Amino acid sequence: MNGHPGGEAHTLRMLELAELPRGARVLDMGAGAGEALRLLREGGFDAAGVDLSPRGEGVEQGDFLHLSFPDGSFDAVLSQCALFASGDQPGALRESHRLLRPGGQLLLSDVFFEAPLPLLKAAGFTVLHREDLTPQWREYYLEALWREETDCCALPKGKCSYWLLIAERR
Repeated sequence: MNGHPGGEAHTLRMLELAELPRGARVLDMGAGAGEALRLLREGGFDAAGVDLSPRGEGVEQGDFLHLSFPDGSFDAVLSQCALFASGDQPGALRESHRLLRPGGQLLLSDVFFEAPLPLLKAAGFTVLHREDLTPQWREYYLEALWREETDCCALPKGKCSYWLLIAERR
């Protein structure tokens, strides 16, 4: 099972939407087993990856809420199905903003239990592209439950949505 809905094709689509130049410095927040990190490096990006529980080559241990990189270190931050897992999505968005240079982009696909646009605005982002991918998330999550790859009680109760968002640091 992929670490997020759409797998590699979804990651490549996010990169296409962002139109990042080759050589851009990109941080994968929630790099997990390093699949997106590998794609970034193969695509000619200067990429780093962090995760609370790294499982892949080149992925460093790091807390999304308090990373050791200096302010403005990255041209882009990529995060797929990870900021919600931090337990403080607004805090993780603020940390993403801190890590981006002015005009840098956040490439985000994640679960939201509240409207994502106000969260992004509060963190200092302008949304450039948004897609509600909730139907794909439901299919992905139901498949994970069926295969016993996730715990249905791990998510809070209530209606959730799943968004692909490209945002720019103001």
